[in-house]
This record gives sequence, structure tokens and C-alpha cells, in this order.
Amino acid sequence: MSTKPAGASPDRFRLYRGAEGIITGTVVCAAVIAAAAGLSTSTAQLCISIIGTVIVYWLAHVHASTIGHAVAQQVPLRSALRAGLIHSAPLAVVSLVPLSILLVAELFGAELQAAATIALSASIALLAIYGFLAGYRGGLGVRGAIVSGVAGMALGVVILLLKAAH
Repeated sequence: MSTKPAGASPDRFRLYRGAEGIITGTVVCAAVIAAAAGLSTSTAQLCISIIGTVIVYWLAHVHASTIGHAVAQQVPLRSALRAGLIHSAPLAVVSLVPLSILLVAELFGAELQAAATIALSASIALLAIYGFLAGYRGGLGVRGAIVSGVAGMALGVVILLLKAAH
């Protein structure tokens, strides 16, 4: 069963089947930036925190997807694992975006906290964009897509508020 709207373009970036992984990966990455930036003494240390946390979440996602696929589809574990790896790839891959933004900000001279704020802000923008695209591609129309984008952005704003509370 396809989750793609009728008449839509091909899913080149796995935005239909990988949407939950894209959003989860962005939220996890943003949350680690928010939580660990103030505790990190270097960008390298923050990057290790991000990568380590993303790997743990990705493995949990692969595990859950594999088990779910094996049970629901009644397929051998090897087939379910292959499906789980494919299904979970967007979670890991999308985490490279905020991580890259963090590194580029530092490359251009931003101090660690400023680079972290830039990466966190970019993550909030990405969540808004993902939400808008999901709403629009889901047939909600422009108004509904805007509401969906604001809801995505709200996830990032909550993370930003948690960072400010530290």
C-alpha cells in the first residue's frame, strides 16, 4: 500500500515512507544540540554527543522496525532487518544536516554556543519545512500546510525553550 498521494511525483528523498525518520532524526539532533552544547567544551565533543545519540536512536528505530515488519508481514528476520534498515535510514541521514550546519558555522568563525544556536535554529526551520511539505503533499491545501508547518516548528521551539531553561 502506497502512502504517496495520487498523481504525486516520485519519492526521491523518501519524504513519504521516511517522513517519521526525517522528523525524528531532526528532533533528536536538535535536542542533543540543545542539551549538550552548554556542557561541551568543543565542537568535536558536541559532534560526538550528537553522533552517539543518533546512532542509539537509529539502532532502536531499526530494531523496532525489524520486529514490527517481521511480525506484521510474517517474513524471515533477515528480510525484516533489510526492510528495517531501509525504513530507518532517513533518521540517520537527516541528522547530518544540523551536524553539517554546526560544523560550517564553526568553520566560518562562530564560537561553539553561536554555532549550536545556528544549527538549532536551522533545525527549527527544517521542522517547519517538513511539516509544511507533509501537509501540502497530504492534500491539506495551503492553509492546512501552514498549520502543519507551524506544528513542526513548535517541536523545535519547545526544544529551544528547554535549552533556554538550562
